Amino acid sequence: MDDALSQAIAQARRWYWQRISAMVLAVCVLVHLGGMVYAVRGGLSAAEILGRTQGNWAFGAFYAVFVIACAVHVPVGVANIAREWWGLGERSARVLSIGLALLLLLAGLRAVYAVVVPGGAA
Repeated sequence: MDDALSQAIAQARRWYWQRISAMVLAVCVLVHLGGMVYAVRGGLSAAEILGRTQGNWAFGAFYAVFVIACAVHVPVGVANIAREWWGLGERSARVLSIGLALLLLLAGLRAVYAVVVPGGAA
């Protein structure tokens, strides 16, 4: 396969994954904002909200999906910016995006764990 064709296929795959993750993120953001508005209007404090999330695996699953969608979506955009604006090569942009994806995934899932698992923040 020639290099231009393989780069075009890779770009199409990145485009696809970024668009799919954007759809997931749109739903997650709406649900998240709706939940926050409901909680605040209901007069719940941060401690009460945290108390409701402890041991709630549905909450954890929802936010894990949210984190994974972010870990897919954001690095694709950053890699494009790195190539187009910063002049990074394909390999450097890919390494940057993989590192960012891992950082987002680890930090995000750790935060979900801390909020859902009783004593997880300790």
